[in-house]
Amino acid sequence: MFPFPSNDELKSLILLARQEDLGPRSDDVTSRLLIDENATAVGTLVQKQVGIVCGLPIVEMVCRVYDERLRVEQIPGFHMEIIEGRFNDAQRSPLLRIRGPLRSLLTAERVILNFLQHLSGVATQTNRYVRRVEGTTAKIYDTRKTMPGFRLLDKYAVRCGGGHNYRIGLYDVLLIKDNHLAAVTVKELSGFLSPIVSKSRSEDSTRLVEVEVDTLEQLREVLKVDGIDVVLLDNMDCPKMQEAVELRDRSAKSSKVELEASGGVTLETVRSIALTGVDRISVGAITHSSPALDIGLDVETDG
Repeated sequence: MFPFPSNDELKSLILLARQEDLGPRSDDVTSRLLIDENATAVGTLVQKQVGIVCGLPIVEMVCRVYDERLRVEQIPGFHMEIIEGRFNDAQRSPLLRIRGPLRSLLTAERVILNFLQHLSGVATQTNRYVRRVEGTTAKIYDTRKTMPGFRLLDKYAVRCGGGHNYRIGLYDVLLIKDNHLAAVTVKELSGFLSPIVSKSRSEDSTRLVEVEVDTLEQLREVLKVDGIDVVLLDNMDCPKMQEAVELRDRSAKSSKVELEASGGVTLETVRSIALTGVDRISVGAITHSSPALDIGLDVETDG
């Protein structure tokens, strides 16, 4: 299974979620007024919708922040390592149990579900895209279109869904986009890019180098530059992308350059895009617009 972000990486996000829910006085007024402080209960997390469950390791992290007396328990036959990141078409599948003070359980409920429902939705939607391109050479990639604080979690969810991660941030990949090249003409493009790519290689030989193009004319110039790993084909239609693939394939020098389709990719169009022969398809929607997967918490009093 893919490594889940560490507690150190996520604790500030969990604390922020707790703070915005409980306010400056750290108060769940409803649970405090309705629930006896000594009452205990057991809550069962239940998957209610077909899809991929993702994010279960965060349950214990959240419980630890809210109340260390909340204990996360595995359910016989439904161990976390079996469920996490696996497609499940069963109805009302139990996932984990949480046992402890009822007030704390009810207070933590929504934050736990917010994380699980969102991450499971991202993993499930990613998997829909991955299945649409099966049988082609194209791979589904994510983007930086994530909510603040959720970058590592969203990218983990993409991997759980069978997708691939692109750059984590602005620091780990050289991506030269159209706005960076606004003052550069097509004729100047290869000459402008060559020293920049060379400098990046001298700084870090493993750093990925990608250049965005809008036209086939730009692509021809970019393919003349040594050291480029990926060319992003921005908002091109399928016929143009197919021409781009043929152009790349005719050049022995650029045969190892991967082509990435980007812009307006949907579940309805992704297979047609994949059939053009592109190597990568980036889909911002899998992290910024995936519907939440229905997961609930069924609570019963304990004893």
